[in-house]
Amino acid sequence: MNTHNDLVSNRRAFHDYEVLETFEAGIALVGTEVKSLKSHEGSLQDAYVAPRRNELYLINASIPPYRFGTHENHEERRERKLLMHFYEIEKIQKLSREKGMTIIPLAFYLKKGRIKLRIAIAKGKKSYDKRAALKEKAEKRELRKIYS
Repeated sequence: MNTHNDLVSNRRAFHDYEVLETFEAGIALVGTEVKSLKSHEGSLQDAYVAPRRNELYLINASIPPYRFGTHENHEERRERKLLMHFYEIEKIQKLSREKGMTIIPLAFYLKKGRIKLRIAIAKGKKSYDKRAALKEKAEKRELRKIYS
């Protein structure tokens, strides 16, 4: 997970979910959406991925209208089709049908000049798991302070 090249990332995903497997997906965007994302605007906070008829769609992702756009600007929270190989979509749909599994978006990033979306098959964490993870993170931070 290379977070240095991320245009927009879903930071809460690792707090709320246990990520089991990640995938790379292309995404069907219009020009003003690309410009907004390249200026690091957007949010994956409440977004999720939904399978429909052997296709995957990104739903509820916020890409604000481009500041310098005209009347041809895009809709902020429209459904966006994900572009993946058929066998990858089949695998993701099969995994997501298991109890407690969901498909979440992790980040938009650039790869060879194209915007990609990193998605993951994840399982929701319980509140006590979240507390344990926060405690472990705080302990690691304390150790780093001591040794540096």
